[in-house]
Amino acid sequence: MQRLAELSIVRWARVHPRLAAWIVLSVGMIVILLIEASNVGLLPGQVIALMAACVLVAGACVWIISWEDADDVEAPADPLKSPTPEANATAVEKDAEPA
Repeated sequence: MQRLAELSIVRWARVHPRLAAWIVLSVGMIVILLIEASNVGLLPGQVIALMAACVLVAGACVWIISWEDADDVEAPADPLKSPTPEANATAVEKDAEPA
């Protein structure tokens, strides 16, 4: 397992996880496309257009999945607590004001 972590491509993928996921997903989608479209009779331009569409869709998928990563980073640990004591004092003052 240690030898696998020492490979340069694995180190690169750990530094750039979204780009690595995009590449792996794109390659997988293109392989499936080529296997399934091999006997359909598509023109070369059509195959290239479908391959480009696969790469774009894979990028969109990785981008959408990364939205959850951003939510985890921005969300506070406890939603009832404010991140700073000053924010808590401001919230208490707002609650004390009559409506």
